[in-house]
Amino acid sequence: MNVEIKPVIDHEQYEVNGHTIVCISDSTWIVPNPFISLSQAEKKAFGLYRDLVINNPRFKKHPKSTYKN
Repeated sequence: MNVEIKPVIDHEQYEVNGHTIVCISDSTWIVPNPFISLSQAEKKAFGLYRDLVINNPRFKKHPKSTYKN
């Protein structure tokens, strides 16, 4: 399964395979729609993206990324 992550607003809002993820605190990310849940592959890909890109101060603008499972 391919997982595509696109930044909407850096450090605040991202799209994971078309599903919106929003930051509500420094380490808490939620999907605002209660009827949508992310798959394990999407959660794992976003966790990697968060660790490698979002938490990395060397990235000034966050890139769109695709993770292949």
